[in-house]
Amino acid sequence: MLPPKELSLDHTDLSILRLMQDNARISNADIARELEMAPSAVLERVKKLEQKEIILQYTTRLNPLALHQNLLAFVFIKAADGLGCSDTANELSRIPEVQEVHHVAGDDCYLVKIRTADSAALMHLMRSSLSKIPNIISTRTTIVLETVKEQQQLVISQ
Repeated sequence: MLPPKELSLDHTDLSILRLMQDNARISNADIARELEMAPSAVLERVKKLEQKEIILQYTTRLNPLALHQNLLAFVFIKAADGLGCSDTANELSRIPEVQEVHHVAGDDCYLVKIRTADSAALMHLMRSSLSKIPNIISTRTTIVLETVKEQQQLVISQ
């Protein structure tokens, strides 16, 4: 991880990030036109943002329902590994249906976001994958009934 000074962003960087976050497929020429810059200057800045690991990757957001991923669940997991140990987190991260793994404060150790086709698929995943992780002591699962808002975009301040 870079030191905070290396992560400092100016107004132009923030404007580029805002445009790219709204549309990852925006071309350098379109960004340049929008910001009244030369395309080569935009390209240089984007490359620096990638090198500094401010831009981590480019992704396509898919509709989970179109891929029959109809069930969204959040699972709180209590694990036996000690503080700072990431064995359980690493094993959870290897499960394809697990979309997010968060180490949390409180009674539980991890909060995991999982998408599956249905409750039977979730149960299968819990029996075939989660139960095989030796440090897991207990789980508490919350099934999502309706998603009102879900986004990855960050608020980019001026």
